[in-house]
Amino acid sequence: MSSAPSGEPGPSSPPAAQSLTPNRAASFVLDASILAALLAASSAPTPLYPRYQEQWNLSALTITVVFSAYSLTLLLALLTTGALSDHLGRRPVLVGALVLEAASMAMLATADGSGTLIAARVLQGAATGAATSAAGAALLDLEDPARPGRSALTNSIAPVAGMAAGVLASTLLIRFAPAPTITVYLLLAALFAAQATAVAFTAETASRRAGALRSLRPQLAVPPQARRALLIAGTGVVAVWALGGFYSSLGPALVGLVAPEAPRAAGGMVFFILPAAATLTVWTVRRTAPIATATTGALAVVPATALTLSGLHGGGLPAVFGGAALAGIAFGAVSQGALRMTLAELPERDRAATLAAYYVLSYLSMSLPAIGAGAATQLYGLGTASHAYAVAAALLAIAAAAALVASRRKRPRVADSGTVPQPPAAVSARSTR
Repeated sequence: MSSAPSGEPGPSSPPAAQSLTPNRAASFVLDASILAALLAASSAPTPLYPRYQEQWNLSALTITVVFSAYSLTLLLALLTTGALSDHLGRRPVLVGALVLEAASMAMLATADGSGTLIAARVLQGAATGAATSAAGAALLDLEDPARPGRSALTNSIAPVAGMAAGVLASTLLIRFAPAPTITVYLLLAALFAAQATAVAFTAETASRRAGALRSLRPQLAVPPQARRALLIAGTGVVAVWALGGFYSSLGPALVGLVAPEAPRAAGGMVFFILPAAATLTVWTVRRTAPIATATTGALAVVPATALTLSGLHGGGLPAVFGGAALAGIAFGAVSQGALRMTLAELPERDRAATLAAYYVLSYLSMSLPAIGAGAATQLYGLGTASHAYAVAAALLAIAAAAALVASRRKRPRVADSGTVPQPPAAVSARSTR
């Protein structure tokens, strides 16, 4: 590799965290908690959207723009800073990103209109994008040889558990706390500040190497051994994350349409059900072969969308909540299977960049369809938009299931041992770096 440009760090000795130390377990828990907290902060505004709409007279399209401002900025951050921790190390990237995350929470707490709300979500997206791939890669760095697959499992379960926790906490604060649009964000700001402080005192888990400035050029870098898996599972990832975007941005409005008399908390709880079901699913299928897991999850999208739509045709809230639960099962199964397929025994130098590519696909799938749904809601109404969205997600899921089944016929079946499958023999260095 060529020497580093001026101002960039050169290679250093392997970090101490690569060997077994008494602090290894604590670092693993800290990195997992960071992933969970980041996603909790991303979902915390969902139960507050109806309040914002009433207070500032916001349209459904504006709400989806607020939601997507976060997701699209996160995408840009992943494209530019996703591989940064592969060069600078996990610790400096995480500390800086967590400080920015705390600042975005302070902005959300003091928001006085849609403009401030969007600006805060933009800052939050930038911070989350920088932190997500670094924290996920740190978990892979801390993989315990005695417990193979634990890091990939945690990368799957921590985000969905965090989303569920964020929605639940925000919903409860709306019901029981004074000034809920302030309290929830101040609590999260304090949490991120505490995590940034804790990360500053942990051992580094990745060696510094040249190319930090060059890595900021927007590009996706997926090593050969991960590329095929991401292509096979990608359509399923698009389907389930698109469903997640619908429930997190327009879920409360859908509840209001189906059951106008329902309490306000029901709007937030419909999205809580999705990540809660996803969390349980990720844990349940952790020992199932990843391709089988992703295939089953993709197939579950079809009844999930059908049940949700039945809520608009007499099924009421039970159907909407049941559809959200099935969507959560699909989300958890596809995410767990796709991540295990993609992260199979990646070397340290490829981890953050590969996770960044996975999250780029995920959040693009979550944000762009949600914006389209918001625009369709403005033009044709939420009912029509929901039908079109559901049909599109179901068709994508069917295509994904077909691709996954075809891939199983072309390669040996992975044993249902719960371990991360071994990658094919391939060049491990990133070809695009």
